[in-house]
Amino acid sequence: MIPGSAASMLPSAEAAKLYQTNYVRNSRVIGLLWAIFTILFGIVNVTIFSQPYWIGDGVDTPQAGYFGLFHYCIGDGLSRELACQGSFTEFSAIPSGAFKAASFFIGMSMMLVVTCIGCFSLFFLLSTSTVYKICGWMQAASGVCLVLGCMIYPDGWDSDEVRRMCGEQTDKYSLGACSMRWAYILAIMGILDALILSFLAFVLGNRQDGLMSEELLAESKVQVLQHQLRGVKQSRSVGERNTTEPASLPFTSTCQKPSVTFSSPSVLPAAPTSSPALRWSPMHFCPHVSDPCTTLHRPWQGQRLLL
Repeated sequence: MIPGSAASMLPSAEAAKLYQTNYVRNSRVIGLLWAIFTILFGIVNVTIFSQPYWIGDGVDTPQAGYFGLFHYCIGDGLSRELACQGSFTEFSAIPSGAFKAASFFIGMSMMLVVTCIGCFSLFFLLSTSTVYKICGWMQAASGVCLVLGCMIYPDGWDSDEVRRMCGEQTDKYSLGACSMRWAYILAIMGILDALILSFLAFVLGNRQDGLMSEELLAESKVQVLQHQLRGVKQSRSVGERNTTEPASLPFTSTCQKPSVTFSSPSVLPAAPTSSPALRWSPMHFCPHVSDPCTTLHRPWQGQRLLL
């Protein structure tokens, strides 16, 4: 058989079924990869929220130290030891309002991603497309929160603590002698990660809707065909019954009149005279035992009765 010839080509139904099977297998693999990268994205969010390495000292900085969202460490210039302070529970102790807003938005992004990971259990309760879309919206919102946090954070670089570490030339959106650290860069990369994951979640959800609609359409077609075949079988059975029943009838269409001959009354048995009930015979009627029997009029005596 030559490949590509008409004889080697699959029928349309089998080709569609094979395509659907391959698509389901590939979508499951892509969904598994999406879930793994979502978990990794959650770990990245927790890391950039908790680690204080957003900005740090450089070669020409007056003091050694580093800053995070709410936690920072600065040296005193006399020793190598750093004095660390700041905590998310002590929200009022954060040195800048911009740092507070950035901490809120990055923390909200982290909570959204963790909630999205927890929504994986909904795959056992809801439809696959619904869960994909819920997680897609959460990841998109997480990416928006990351964007806001990364944009607001440089607005707090003009605080006294940052200037003491980075120098007097430090201002809003200008680090002076300091430099960006890996946590800030990881947060910027997390924005792209969130957007890609949310886009992939929406694509998987829409494809699942299309797959479900195709399955429902195929099932409806099968039901319609079954209904049509059932109607054809019923019509055939009714036609066969109509053709076979007249031949199997025990009587013919012509009516015959059977003849009945009544015999002489002397042949008929007489009712017992000792019976207290009425005495009856086809030719006599005796209302009482003591009364004489009355002879009934018999116009058909000796004749044939046609019924």
